[in-house]
Amino acid sequence: MINPIQQVTPLGFAWRTRDPFLFCVHHDDAYPAGNAQLGPATSLAGRNIGQDFEGKDGWRMYHGDVVPGFPQHPHRGFETVTVVRRGLIDHSDSLGAGARYGGGDVQWLTAGKGIQHAEMFPLLDNKNPNPLELFQIWLNLPKANKMAEPHFTMFWNEKMPRELIAGGTELTITAGHYGDLAPLKPPPSSWASQPDSDVAIWTLKMKPGAKFTLPAAKAGTNRSLYFFRGTTMGVGGSSIPVDHQIDLHPDLPVELENAGDKDAELLLLQGRPIDEPIAQYGPFVMNTRVEIQQAFADYERTRFGGWKWKDADPVHPKGEGRFARYADGKLDKPV
Repeated sequence: MINPIQQVTPLGFAWRTRDPFLFCVHHDDAYPAGNAQLGPATSLAGRNIGQDFEGKDGWRMYHGDVVPGFPQHPHRGFETVTVVRRGLIDHSDSLGAGARYGGGDVQWLTAGKGIQHAEMFPLLDNKNPNPLELFQIWLNLPKANKMAEPHFTMFWNEKMPRELIAGGTELTITAGHYGDLAPLKPPPSSWASQPDSDVAIWTLKMKPGAKFTLPAAKAGTNRSLYFFRGTTMGVGGSSIPVDHQIDLHPDLPVELENAGDKDAELLLLQGRPIDEPIAQYGPFVMNTRVEIQQAFADYERTRFGGWKWKDADPVHPKGEGRFARYADGKLDKPV
């Protein structure tokens, strides 16, 4: 019997990824009740404000100083896929678009030739805790699309493809097919829009004793499972403890079994490699160092459209529900 596992490695704060993915982080913050400014209603003493990544008391301010999150910053040359499992994100960008989304929603943002955006985490409940959990995934763009027009797409929770599989597995699909379960349409310039890219972004929740057969992918695809919640997972007959990444041979089906006594949760990232040179400096991901230098020069000159918001860390009104307002003024809300 062929072992479907290539290697197993521990998870860090930012998870190791493979081409076509560039980055993946699991934010899981137990925020307290909010104050009038939608920030934490507690002292921020002892935190490295502006660079708070330590996880003191189970939560982080990140780069925020009043509201947690990531104030105004630029991107070029790749995409962010933000899967919000609990809590809310307030999005604002240099195109003038804004959104509030969460509770199972996904935002898929093509930075392309350049965009600035802010991602803030408003704490709307002033009486109870405000837990936040999300994945942010960076998906590379091929050279042909690195200078595409910026674009963002909202996948509302109510429309996310899900399937309850006999035996106790719940599958949620952001990208990729499972049998007759088809994903929502990714942005037009995305690598995931290429029919042969084999991109899949799935989350799996498995009850104790549940089994699920991960179907084979295409030969040459990179495929990784991130086992981030639970106790023990059987993967192709091997016992894997929680908080580990399992890189898999793509063209073999893999039997998964929750061998623990708690619900298990996994993230799947897979895709055919773009297999182009990568030059990265912070928020810019291009193919050459010259292109990185050009990205900095373009940003200094144009600010990727400028900033149309009063503050670097804007949040939307407390009473606003989930919404997306696009650069052309179109308003979208979950049904």
